[in-house]
Amino acid sequence: MLSIDPNNQSERDNYKLLIGSIIPRPIAMVTTVSNSGVLNAAPFSYFNIVTANPPLISVSVQRKQGALKDTSRNAIESGAFVVHISDESYIQGINTTAANLAPDESEVMLAGLTPIASEVISVPGLAEAKIRMECLLEQAIPLGGTEDAPATDLLIGRVVRFHVDESLYHNGHIDPEKLQPVSRLAGANYSKLGEIFSIERPE
Repeated sequence: MLSIDPNNQSERDNYKLLIGSIIPRPIAMVTTVSNSGVLNAAPFSYFNIVTANPPLISVSVQRKQGALKDTSRNAIESGAFVVHISDESYIQGINTTAANLAPDESEVMLAGLTPIASEVISVPGLAEAKIRMECLLEQAIPLGGTEDAPATDLLIGRVVRFHVDESLYHNGHIDPEKLQPVSRLAGANYSKLGEIFSIERPE
């Protein structure tokens, strides 16, 4: 068994260990709106549930040399964003939105995705997603890096509306096989749902 001290290697080497070890990772497809009205979209695989009471989810948005990415800046300025669950039906569009565009260019338009109005917040969602969550920004927490140049912004979103395709929803549960979620691995690799098995939790 190798023993690796993260302090003795580069940030890039630590990154490769993390993304190669913590797999598969769910992908949050996030839409935000800039002050000038541009609809931004980007995928993030540092994404998970925080709590169900109230429903809070987290998305970690890495900075570039300490500078906020469009997603963080827009979410902080507007106080809202939409998180979509990534699935096989629109994964090519999701991948296209990872392009490095200027703030006044829309990844949604580039990818040919379809904006759809939200019910509670002003930020549109994407019609292609089978599940989307309208979120109000609960907190934006700068973390890592240095005091002057944090490495990431941890966005905590309070879900104020769930939108779920009727074909997936049965007695309050989501059918994972019909959702066909896509998860992130390392490099250019993704994974599908794969085999499902059950193990009863002990009392």
